[in-house]
Parts: sequence; C-alpha cells; structure tokens
Amino acid sequence: MLGQRILLLLPALLLVACGGERPTIANGEPAPGFELERLDGGRTSLDELAGTVIALRFWADWCPFCRPEMRALEPVYQRLHGRGLELLAVNVGQDRARVERFVEGLDYGYPTLLDSDSAVARRYGVIAIPVTYFIDRDGIVRGRILGESDAATFEAMALALLQPHDAHLRTTPGGRHGDRLVPVDTLVGEAGGLSAGRREHLPVGLTAASLPPPPADRPPAPPLPPRVLQ
Repeated sequence: MLGQRILLLLPALLLVACGGERPTIANGEPAPGFELERLDGGRTSLDELAGTVIALRFWADWCPFCRPEMRALEPVYQRLHGRGLELLAVNVGQDRARVERFVEGLDYGYPTLLDSDSAVARRYGVIAIPVTYFIDRDGIVRGRILGESDAATFEAMALALLQPHDAHLRTTPGGRHGDRLVPVDTLVGEAGGLSAGRREHLPVGLTAASLPPPPADRPPAPPLPPRVLQ
C-alpha cells in the first residue's frame, strides 16, 4: 500500500520554522557538527566520532515505521559496530519523558540522542522522517535513505563505507563513471521491498544485484543509472 511508505512531513513544518531558510546538505559536503544529550545520560558530539562511519537516523514517536526499523537495525549495528560503524538515533522535537516511553522495551544498543529543539535536524535539512544520513570516516556526507530503512539495504550501504579508506571513491565495474564519486542515496518504496528509486544512487562498487530482491509477487524494478547529487 502506497500509504505505508510515504515519507512523513514534520508537523507544521517544524524544521523550517524559526530557523530561517532550510539548508541543503549535498553528498560530498562536510557533515554539520553537533553535540546532543544522550537519553542514557552524558552528551555525544560528531567530532568525538571522527574516524568512524556514522549512520545518523532522524526519527519521532509518531512515525509508524520507526519502532520496527529500530529493532531491525539492531543486529546490523551489532555486526558492524566493531568494524567502525556508529548508529545514532536522533529524536526530533520531543522531550525526554516521551522518548523514554517510546523506547522502553525496544532493547537496542545504539545511542539515542535528543534533538529537542530540532536544531540539528534543521542543520541537516530534514523535513520528513524517518531519514538516515551516512557520513564517512572523514566526516563527509556520502548518502542517505529517505523513508523506512530495511536491514539489508542499510547494511549494504554501511559496508560500502566501511571498506578501506578510499574504497568509496573507486569506480563502478567497467569504469562507467570515471573518477566521479557516485553518492549513496536510496528512496525506500512499497512495503516489503524497495521501489525503483532504491537503485537511483548506490555506493560505488555496489551493484543493483547486491541489494535485496523485491517480493516474489511482483517483478524487480529495472535499475536506474547512478547520478551525482548537486
């Protein structure tokens, strides 16, 4: 059902209000810095995670996809954390008590950060959630998943950035893109699989065949050529 995967706009354009013009964060740009309070106490900053691959996931409790997605990503986090993956679940615009109620019983190990005034979400140009940004070891934004992230696609995108330092700058098989950086950018589609948009942007060296197949009851979407986001 189409409505199951439509991106959810934040209420009352929360992220563009009181913050001036919403910036656009393009692939290849430095990730905006931040420091946020953690739900479990203490604070986490982007700077202290330098040298790791970061998946920065923005969410809120009114998002119907967020609870199952948080559970689904936990095994991926456990597998890849030792290889340098940091997954940060950034709650947007909600207070501590509300976040605590939502996450109770979810049993995941990655940090939950509190962006209670939505300042960090505005900095990243977030206007709909869930959305996940991927940041490489040098602090550069290399892609995002728009909408709910299934575990297989999330893991494939993270692995592409966990390769040796320059792996994400390699050309795709056949060198069709020369020395250009092909960004990671995926739009999640209908429930149970991904739309054609999932193949619009792939990490360099990751082919469409590497992604999980769509459900057996519908044919796979044809691959689209990667393109560089401006």
